[in-house]
Amino acid sequence: MWLNTLILALRSIRRNLLRSFLTILGIVIGVSAVITMVTVGNGATAAVQNQIAGLGTNLLQVRPGQRMGPGGGGAGAPAFKESDGEAIMGQVSGILAVAPEARTGTTLVANGRNWSSSVIGSTNDWLITGNWKIADGRNFSDDELRAGGAVCLVGQTVQRELFGATSAVGAQLRVKAMSCEVIGTLESKGQGAFGNDQDDMVLMPIKTLQRRIVGHTRVNTLLVSMSDGADATRVTASITQLLRERRKLAETDEDNFNVLDTKQLAETLSGTTKIMTMLLGAVAAVSLLVGGIGIMNIMLVSVTERTREIGLRLAIGALEREVLLQFLIEAVVLAALGGLVGIVLATGASVALSAVMDVPYQFNLGVNLLSFLFSAAIGVLFGYFPARRAARLNPIDALRHE
Repeated sequence: MWLNTLILALRSIRRNLLRSFLTILGIVIGVSAVITMVTVGNGATAAVQNQIAGLGTNLLQVRPGQRMGPGGGGAGAPAFKESDGEAIMGQVSGILAVAPEARTGTTLVANGRNWSSSVIGSTNDWLITGNWKIADGRNFSDDELRAGGAVCLVGQTVQRELFGATSAVGAQLRVKAMSCEVIGTLESKGQGAFGNDQDDMVLMPIKTLQRRIVGHTRVNTLLVSMSDGADATRVTASITQLLRERRKLAETDEDNFNVLDTKQLAETLSGTTKIMTMLLGAVAAVSLLVGGIGIMNIMLVSVTERTREIGLRLAIGALEREVLLQFLIEAVVLAALGGLVGIVLATGASVALSAVMDVPYQFNLGVNLLSFLFSAAIGVLFGYFPARRAARLNPIDALRHE
């Protein structure tokens, strides 16, 4: 009985291919929209996590001002000194490396070309805190760091824009009025968590930047890399207490600096993208309900069109449950086909959008299976009422139907 009922349902669908396609269109759109939104959203979440991780391993960023961002009070807060970083390294446990960072923006000149970029002054620990690796050349020597030597390392964007395919190592690079020797190039890290190009930079000893470029000894940021397994809360509290003492703040004074844990930043941004993904997926799921209503409408029309056929089947001995099952299977098959087509379209759309948005494509088996099962459930839910109506037709009245 099951096989015969299934064959009858498939024949009915095949007789009206165009109508069947239009019937499942809502399901196709709903399933593909849900899967695409969730897949791309998961990819965006993974991209944010990777970009935050690219800032550094177990990284704390210590900056002047009461909080991050505009209006944070950084303009009036005193800057740090190199000795602050040395004190943190020597007096706080659980620290892997501390790098003072000062930076400015200027125009670089080399090979008859010029390029506007960021110039960063720091130490070799800056490479450790930021998970940077040297692609070619070497890092700074102790003598270059102490004396403020005219040497620098360049990111891949500067390498490409000023030196092209030629290696920059050994070449001269003019930064404002100073000429420095390029002693190394850094491996590419790509786009940062805030959309910035991390490779568009030049790194030089901090004393070189202070003495020859900016003309002051202020340090904008202290980058603190914690050891594996270190308690970020304890380390943050220790750094805060130490800096309050060094900056001579009374107990009633508010901190005139802030300590940002990039891990917490990653969790916050990831949580935001996950919420947006769930919201978009929920909005897309509404089209599944619309598709289910479309199936119910078409099945009701089909019952009306096939009233005489139903009456004939009932008159020659077909049971009500067989008629019910036939129309129910038709609705489920339509919804399931829509689900399968939607999965195929969603896979293609997800791959394409992931490439365009430059986020990783993450296939989620659970979302695909859940969408397919939900589409089949839509067929059962919205197909039951038309099927029940067909099964309860009076054979005599059905045979008289014009």
